[in-house]
Amino acid sequence: MRFIFSALLVLMLAACASQGPTTNSNSTASNPASQQAVADALRNTASAKETINVDQGSVDQLTSPDADLWARIRRGFQIPDMQSDLVDMQANWYAQRPDYVARMTERSQKYLYHIVEELEERHMPTELALLPFIESAYNPQALSVAKAAGMWQFVPDTGRTYNLKQNMWQDERRDVLASTSAALDYLSRLHDMFGDWQLALAAYNWGEGNVQRAIARNEAAGLPTDYQSLRMPNETRNYVPKLQAVKNIVMNPQAFGLTLPSIPNHPYFVTVTTAHDIDVDVAAKLANMTPDEFRSLNPSFKKPVILGATQPQILLPFDNASAFEHNLKSYSGNLSSWTTYTVTERAAPAAIAQKIGVDADTLMEVNKIPVGMRLKPGSTIVIPRSDDDADEDISADVAESAVLAMEPDVPDTRKMLIRVRRKQTMAALAVRYGVSIGQLKSWNRTHRDQVNPGQVIVLHVPVGKAMPSEPGPERIATSVQGGGVERIGTQVADTKSDSRYDKKSGRGRTAVVKVSDPAGKASKSSASSAARSKTSKAPAPGTSSKASKAVATSRPKTAAKAKKGN
Repeated sequence: MRFIFSALLVLMLAACASQGPTTNSNSTASNPASQQAVADALRNTASAKETINVDQGSVDQLTSPDADLWARIRRGFQIPDMQSDLVDMQANWYAQRPDYVARMTERSQKYLYHIVEELEERHMPTELALLPFIESAYNPQALSVAKAAGMWQFVPDTGRTYNLKQNMWQDERRDVLASTSAALDYLSRLHDMFGDWQLALAAYNWGEGNVQRAIARNEAAGLPTDYQSLRMPNETRNYVPKLQAVKNIVMNPQAFGLTLPSIPNHPYFVTVTTAHDIDVDVAAKLANMTPDEFRSLNPSFKKPVILGATQPQILLPFDNASAFEHNLKSYSGNLSSWTTYTVTERAAPAAIAQKIGVDADTLMEVNKIPVGMRLKPGSTIVIPRSDDDADEDISADVAESAVLAMEPDVPDTRKMLIRVRRKQTMAALAVRYGVSIGQLKSWNRTHRDQVNPGQVIVLHVPVGKAMPSEPGPERIATSVQGGGVERIGTQVADTKSDSRYDKKSGRGRTAVVKVSDPAGKASKSSASSAARSKTSKAPAPGTSSKASKAVATSRPKTAAKAKKGN
């Protein structure tokens, strides 16, 4: 390949020389047509898009002249220039931060050639290669407060729309190749939708639905519908001016007192793959790279192991790819030190670690389990390999379907409804039932410090914990745990219960159930109640008509609330 490319280069230089008497050795560099011819010839030798299986094949050597990628980008500009105060303001912002611009452009050197290649292949404007400067400062590890990730800042839903895998092993929103392809697909679709690159960029930032509605509002009002005429949020209003400012700097960095680093016009990385599981640290070592350098090109791998079952695309600089290929074929140690374990019951990480004999801190760190969380049944976790499974790679099924589900590690609770029979304070109730005043007020959505007779109080108490009786002749209680209902008391009077399904919370809910007094008082109370019902319909002695009315109407009110929630 080196010989073929050298021959092509000699022929092109000879052709340039034969076209005129000039023999200046710099004539090719000053001639855009010659520059483009050299760049085109170089692209024919590029293998960055070709995935090389280092188990079976080899990395072909790439050679290229020291051509400037910035000149190639400038030649591909197609979007009409925008001139406005916002553009000048953004350009001045960058001009006043030369260190930031230097870091951003230095970081882009690993990825810019590949993006320009993709744009030219699709006949798209090369200004779009500057968009990651605006989105993420060319940081593939970037994560916004809106959970947008990667150089191109895909939110989870949009990433899934454009087939970017997001699982426990990999997040392709950070993958250089996959995210670039998805971003250009998205931008191309937006341009087809609006027929204008500035509106397409606005939609990339704001959403196509919002841009369509803004256009419709202007059309209804008889106003222009171009980018600068639409009403939009400040972030979107400044979005295209930011890109125009970067474009102006690339066109003439000296005018802004800035210097752009020279970027060779050839691939920075090649792509290799292997069918074997391999630790990230081992892969970096075999490629003669530090783990940080390796991850800068391969930021999508979320775990310390790369799964061979996923047919991974590993990006490496050419020299490092050659070293990786050679070292991998001669490596005699274990490529991976990790395997998986599936949790069969709800448990805390420490309990799982003790059960399978691994270090709890390692288990939590590798699987990124926050303190205070526990794992749900069916969760898959990454654990150190044992001697028994030292040669077994993680299966394709696990690679495809594994999930890690967590929940707060708090005691299981049941919900109780207590009818208060006398006026008392929230503090007294909190002490009696072993909860905090803040919890009690939160559960009952109140800021009051007093509880009145007849009022129903909501409690959440640990399952299995014995609760004291509420002072007074009667109390009511229900409990909901996993869709089941537990009634607390000795005998249930009027046991008809309106149990419904609450669509909002997704679980069973039960109307208030009237429960008799504790054992020892039940028979006496029932006999007295029966005697009163035969002789008089008036309220029982010592019970106000207001309290009686509250008790009598408790079931219909609660049932009505349950129906409303349904």
